[in-house]
Amino acid sequence: MKTLKIILILTVIVLTSLSAQAQTVLETGNKQKRVLLVMTSHDEMGISGKQTGTWFEEVASPYYILTEAGYEVVFASPKGGAAPIDLFSMKAPFTTPNTERFLKDEVANFAVQNTRVLRNINYNTFDAVFFPGGYGLLWDLASDSFVIKMIEDFAKTGRPIAMVCHAPGILRDVKKPNGEPFVKGVKLTGFKNSEDAEIELLHHLLFSLEDELKLRGANYISKGNWEPNVIVDGVLMTGQSPASAPPLAEALAKRLNDSKLKRNNKRIKD
Repeated sequence: MKTLKIILILTVIVLTSLSAQAQTVLETGNKQKRVLLVMTSHDEMGISGKQTGTWFEEVASPYYILTEAGYEVVFASPKGGAAPIDLFSMKAPFTTPNTERFLKDEVANFAVQNTRVLRNINYNTFDAVFFPGGYGLLWDLASDSFVIKMIEDFAKTGRPIAMVCHAPGILRDVKKPNGEPFVKGVKLTGFKNSEDAEIELLHHLLFSLEDELKLRGANYISKGNWEPNVIVDGVLMTGQSPASAPPLAEALAKRLNDSKLKRNNKRIKD
């Protein structure tokens, strides 16, 4: 009987400790919310000879929306340094007022040319993570064990994970704590096969995010080609196409603001 009591006491202590640790990670304590914006370091589309990288609009608009909402945005990539921008996305009709603004912005350009090495960052000091799309990430971020673990840790601690266009493809190998695919039964979206086919790039890709996520049980929800489409399911926030980047960033900014208000209200009540 005495042994049983000791076991029960130790169990309670361990569970309390684990709960406290999770809460510590969840509440970063940042007065200014921090968003980690993760870009690809890969600039080749297989052996096609086509240049790629991150899609420009999906960096530019989220950067301005989040910084102007009062949040710190830190650029990171697997290799650090200059992160490649897809040249295709720097040409009409894919340019936007925010991409034009970004090109003239010395601070924004410096950030993209001097991204932090992702593995050197303590991501537990960030309140959210944002993955812009583009094709390069299919070759590096989607198979990066550090990125996969980071997403799993963000999910466990209830911090938002925002992904647009091809970025949801990074979820291909992410797991739930029980070992099931992270996307199983989860509502999400991402760039459609028909959108890739429309610009004659589907056959150049390492894999189809639409096919792979559906195969793993995702509830994939799409709209017409190139239409804005944002799907939120728990901590996961996804956008279908480049046009979804602004509304996705706005949804993330609102979510971070709502969490800040809740925390402040809790302090007032306490």
